[in-house]
Amino acid sequence: MKVGIIGGAGMTGGELLRVVLNHPEVDIAYVHSRSQVGKPLHAVHKDLYGESDITFTGEIGEADVVFLCLGHGESVKFLEDNSFPSSTVIIDLSQDFRLGEGIVENRSMQLGDREFIYGLPEMQKDKIKSAKNIANPGCFATAIQIALLPLADAQKLNNEVHISAITGSTGAGVKLMASTAFTWRTSNISHYKAFQHQHLLEIGQSLNQLQNGFDHKINFIPYRGNFTRGILASCYLKSDLSQEEAVKLFKDYYADAAFTRVLDGPLDLKQVVNTNRGFISIEKHDDTLLITSAIDNLLKGAVGQAVQNMNLIFGLDEKTGLNLKPMAF
Repeated sequence: MKVGIIGGAGMTGGELLRVVLNHPEVDIAYVHSRSQVGKPLHAVHKDLYGESDITFTGEIGEADVVFLCLGHGESVKFLEDNSFPSSTVIIDLSQDFRLGEGIVENRSMQLGDREFIYGLPEMQKDKIKSAKNIANPGCFATAIQIALLPLADAQKLNNEVHISAITGSTGAGVKLMASTAFTWRTSNISHYKAFQHQHLLEIGQSLNQLQNGFDHKINFIPYRGNFTRGILASCYLKSDLSQEEAVKLFKDYYADAAFTRVLDGPLDLKQVVNTNRGFISIEKHDDTLLITSAIDNLLKGAVGQAVQNMNLIFGLDEKTGLNLKPMAF
């Protein structure tokens, strides 16, 4: 497959390059950038020195699939200003196409003749297989949804949900900010966007898609962690399920999932960092069910999931190009 990457100079673009350069079924057609035209990839992504002789371009060429690695709000503008053949699959990693018009059974967003399907394989793999365009889920949204979808599917989300989740500094992107600087981030922690994080909208829409009429409050506190990559989310709610019943429910739901696994004990972040895995741990404390999930925000929360979606669309094994080793130490 010939792949085009738009926004290849950013953090997500760089991570995508690292994956597709080693994908056995992919040839990179072009890497587009508005700021780095004519420079080799390693001028920006220094770890790619010797891996490719491709240079950034300001032109758009032919490709079977185009990944949009642009900032939020930029993907819509780019597609309005640039046309692609209807046969070209578009996979957007921004939030521009994640939210459909209300809660609908066949959740999608439209831009002209292009219909974008929400690309969470754990929820709607069959729809992804037949999709022409994908709205890739957000990172926090992915971690939290894999912790809650089995309950919604079983109509067991019957109380408000409380979530605390922490993410690494790469979640903020490549642009330097005070809260991503080493001197601020190291030995430090803080919360942000309490109760109003933008990913709450897509989380709520997914839960409603599986459990029609779900209207309980989702109390979400995101934290900035003093590490570079990964998300650990702790979700808890009142539940009448026993721990054994909850574990069976989750394992049954994810029986055919390529990367999401339910562990029999506790989990930690390094089990998933540098992989496309989503790990889940379940505990019952009195009448409260605690579901902890962990993903790599740049892979399962972004690029890895985007490549997983591409594999599904083109009839490949989901794991192709994504058998990555975790950073255990």
